[in-house]
Parts: sequence; C-alpha cells; structure tokens
Amino acid sequence: MKIGLYFGSFNPIHNGHLIVASHIANYTSLERIWFVISPQNPLKQSRNIINENHRKHLIDLAIEGEKKLRTSNIEFKLPKPSYTIDTLAHLKDKYPQHQFSVIMGSDSFSNIKKWKNHKLLLRDNDLIIYERPGFKVKPEMLNEKIKVIDAPLLQISSTHIRDMIQQKKSIRFLVPDIVKEEIERQQYYG
Repeated sequence: MKIGLYFGSFNPIHNGHLIVASHIANYTSLERIWFVISPQNPLKQSRNIINENHRKHLIDLAIEGEKKLRTSNIEFKLPKPSYTIDTLAHLKDKYPQHQFSVIMGSDSFSNIKKWKNHKLLLRDNDLIIYERPGFKVKPEMLNEKIKVIDAPLLQISSTHIRDMIQQKKSIRFLVPDIVKEEIERQQYYG
C-alpha cells in the first residue's frame, strides 16, 4: 500500500491540516494518509504543547469516518526528539509491505538541510511537497523522488488558534466543530 506520512505536532489539528491531507489523498496515487504526531519536534520549542495522546484523540475525532485518513502514534514509542529519518527507518522495518512518502509544506522543505541525515532522506524517500506562500520550491532542488503539488491552503496556524483560546476568542470555523467542543470540554490550552 502507498502511504503518505504527514508529520507534525498538530497542536491542535485544524482545518488547514485537514484540507491539505484530503487534497493529497484525493489527487495523488497515495492510498492512505497517516497523520504522524510528533511528541517533540527537534526544530521547535515545546511550549504550550498538550500531551501527544490528547493531540491524537483530537485528530481521531476530526477524521472519524474518513477511509483514507489515519493517525499514527509511532513516534510516541521512539526516542525523543523525533527525527523523520529515524521514524522512516522504523516504519520501513515494521511495515516492509508498504511504500512510504513524506508529505511536507514547502516552508519545511526550505529547511531540509537542518534535518538529521537530510541527504539520506532525500536520496532514499519520495517526498510530496505542497507549496506555501513565500516558499517557492527551486527547480534545482527537484528530482524524480520529489513531487510538488498545488493544494488549497488556509492561512491558519496552530499557534494562532492557541493564542485565540488563551484570549477567550472563538475558534469556530478554524477547527472541526467536534475538535472545538473537545478542546472546550477538556479545557486544553486554556
């Protein structure tokens, strides 16, 4: 099976994440998209991050009933911080029957040289990159393993959503209603 790995903190999951995942599921040859929840991103500070199991629960609520979308807690069991190259090696070992591709925004791709073993990552793995404003993928960065797609993008960030919650502003329309209700019920980020 062809599986796209959409890595992120998803703190919290929002409609922008879901639109990108749905678009890639519908317009590529991938058969599944796995949201790979990163407990600790080595390139980001971990302030205001809720427990990874709570973040997985919010994603599970958001994608309930979607046949092509799944969550993965694989990085919960791996050493922290999480490195994409290590997670890929673990997944390839655990699921040799699957073909994995890494899904990332062009903003993340522009920082790829800061990633652990980035040359190996680029050499041995397929990447699907969705372009984000201000981060055009340079033609010299492309090869047969890198595919750039246009996906509908919303200018939403998890940081902005957390700030809105702290300011007691409505996040309706930024996250699925069921996610909003669970955040309020559990008082996440409050």
